[in-house]
Amino acid sequence: MRTPLAIAALLFACSHAAPPPAPRPVSGGDWIARSDQNAQVLLEVQARFAPELAAKTGVSGIDDRISDFTPGYRERTRAALRQAISVLEDRRKSESDANVAEDLVILIDAAGRQIQGSELQEKLQVPYTNIARLVFTSVRALLDPQIAPERRPAALARVRKYAGMEPGYTPLVQLLEAETREGFRKGLLPPSRIEVDNDLNTSQFLIDGIDKVFAEYKIEGAEQPVATLHRQLEDHLAFVSAEVLPKAREDFRLPRELYEFQLRQVGVDISGEELAQKAHRGFEQIQTEMQRIAARVAQQRGLPSGNYRDVIRELKKSQIPDDKVLDFYKRRLAQIEEIIRGHHLVTLPARAARIRLGTPAENAQQPAPHMVPPRLIGNTGEQGEFVLPLSMPGKVEQKYDDFNFDAAAWTLTAHEARPGHELQFASMVERGVSQARAIFAFNSVNAEGWGLYAEAITLPYMPDDGKLISLQLRLQRAVRAFVDPELQMGKWTPGSAREFLEKEVGLSEAFATSEVDRYTFRAPAQATAYYYGYLRLLELRDAAEKQLGARFDPLTFHDTILAQGLLPPDLMKRAVLAQLQ
Repeated sequence: MRTPLAIAALLFACSHAAPPPAPRPVSGGDWIARSDQNAQVLLEVQARFAPELAAKTGVSGIDDRISDFTPGYRERTRAALRQAISVLEDRRKSESDANVAEDLVILIDAAGRQIQGSELQEKLQVPYTNIARLVFTSVRALLDPQIAPERRPAALARVRKYAGMEPGYTPLVQLLEAETREGFRKGLLPPSRIEVDNDLNTSQFLIDGIDKVFAEYKIEGAEQPVATLHRQLEDHLAFVSAEVLPKAREDFRLPRELYEFQLRQVGVDISGEELAQKAHRGFEQIQTEMQRIAARVAQQRGLPSGNYRDVIRELKKSQIPDDKVLDFYKRRLAQIEEIIRGHHLVTLPARAARIRLGTPAENAQQPAPHMVPPRLIGNTGEQGEFVLPLSMPGKVEQKYDDFNFDAAAWTLTAHEARPGHELQFASMVERGVSQARAIFAFNSVNAEGWGLYAEAITLPYMPDDGKLISLQLRLQRAVRAFVDPELQMGKWTPGSAREFLEKEVGLSEAFATSEVDRYTFRAPAQATAYYYGYLRLLELRDAAEKQLGARFDPLTFHDTILAQGLLPPDLMKRAVLAQLQ
């Protein structure tokens, strides 16, 4: 959250401003085109200050540009955002269309939250960046099978600029190291030791990953610039070891105002304390349900113990070989799609979903199953991809046993592929939704809440072992919603949280470690969004069933949710109920 790319990502902010008039049903039409003209105001700011992110979103003609890292870039970004807000506020005053007015609220709120986040970070934290991760993310976004070949050489243009090999460009490492030194000089909050140690243990995978993607795509003229950047990034690790690690703090906790901001930023609109109470209650309920199903699985399989912890351990013993995992998941996806169509759960695209295994560099970048979103603007057929890691790189590689066994494939596929994230983003691309709702309304409560809800609507049709693991991962999401905030409150240590996840949830050491890393430094507050978003969707479903009575239809309800884009919970509820009248 300290880099220009990450600060720009705060444009993907959730909206909690005072609501405009109730929107009409979202079904396409001229209002979307008009709304997208307003979104251009913020996209232009993004293209100036974080062009890598803007290009990945779909803004054309800027692939060769890099973010502004020169001194004063934060102030310049905030000034541009304030100017954009002024333009958007003027347009809102004269806007008569309720849908366009709602989107203007979303855009204004997104820009305002980016300003707030930037100011908080500048006031409180030493600017510290995992530069290898930043660069790998940037070049991997262009060196990809789904990217048009004519766009790929722009990755080399970025590398040359990152390395300071183009006139007017200072090496990236030099700019960001100077910023870190200045933060220490000001006495700001240093990064935590757990974060810095992780970066030192995983960055080489990312540096090597940059080399590998350039070699794979045979970009002409890349050898010397990539080698130069490689040396700079390795020298930067020496800087981190010599100048950052000795000053890193043992306490990973964030200042309260920053953590609360990050909760709001991901879409959680209640306090961490209230969220934790809800999650503790949910944890107990899920455990009870797991125990009933575990007893059935134990009886079916002749297992000596029906305790859910013991049954999960037994299920994990039948590991699928690494070279067969991908084909297994593709077959499981076909089974789930058959269930979705047979039970009329949600409308599916005619084309197949994409699933692949993560590379070592990608696993260092994101050591958990995830979906890589497709291009959202000007999409020419690019699709989201479900990426599955089989291990977590580090000083010692840790092997997952959580994903490559039969029962686990049900819920992971439902969450990341269909009817979860892949379908969610495909729906926005293929059916059409305004850029405000697809991009700038983004909040994890919506996205991850849908992913967990997608598991839940699929669960009744899974075999018992699949149901057990689906509930195990729901239990994990409940744990996230109380351990993440309670770590910040000092009620847990990283060690006690890992032990709890291994013992009570049944996660492997690797998975429990990646979870705690997520809560403590990778993305504090974000993990709380899954369970809270799931609860908000259950509330919405209950309201829709009461409103419609016997007319309630799950397929129509789910399609209507997906048609709204990534609205935060309150706006989602209003929009869905308005359309279902």
